[in-house]
Amino acid sequence: MTLSPSEPDATGFILAGGRSSRMGTDKALLDFNGRPLIAHALDVLKAAGLPVFIAGARPEARSELESFAPVIPDSETGVGPLGGICSALAVSDKEYAVFLPVDLPFLPPSLVTCLLHHAQITLAAVTLAAVNGLPQTFPAVLSRHILPTLQEEIRQRRLGCLAAFKAAANRSLCAVSAETLVQSGRIHHPKGLPVIRWFLNLNEKQDLRRASMLTGFA
Repeated sequence: MTLSPSEPDATGFILAGGRSSRMGTDKALLDFNGRPLIAHALDVLKAAGLPVFIAGARPEARSELESFAPVIPDSETGVGPLGGICSALAVSDKEYAVFLPVDLPFLPPSLVTCLLHHAQITLAAVTLAAVNGLPQTFPAVLSRHILPTLQEEIRQRRLGCLAAFKAAANRSLCAVSAETLVQSGRIHHPKGLPVIRWFLNLNEKQDLRRASMLTGFA
């Protein structure tokens, strides 16, 4: 797949190939506030000014997901989101790729924009947000040059994304404080949610209920 040279020097990818075993149904197509989660993730990356692709898809959901954005299939199955990340980096000719899982609907686009800007200025191999001093695995801004190291992590069956990012970044992993970005006025949440709520993963049905309460849709 060749990406258009007219697009910015970064591409957005939504990770949607998970088994969703704890939720019991495909999360990408799960209704949240009247729209599937994949649509919320698309909104975040598009609002950040990025062209968007979907990395990975369960076979039974692929045709429906393709109605939202082009799908890049996993080159290797059974290795979790790291497989989708490697498949996406392998086809991208942009310097940076921004990865967002399908189950983080509360992330503000301004956070993605700030992380990408920080990566482009510092030339960091991996740029993440930090909350209370702890790096968050996603959203992740990755240089395409770390692909060989991530592939080696898969070969060694070290499949944890954050550990793989640290291995690939060596000393150039940047974790940018989300709280500091808010305090400086560089980012804000359109619904006024505090930073800690931005990273609420919708893994189980009780998470979905909790998220609906946060937005008044309970």
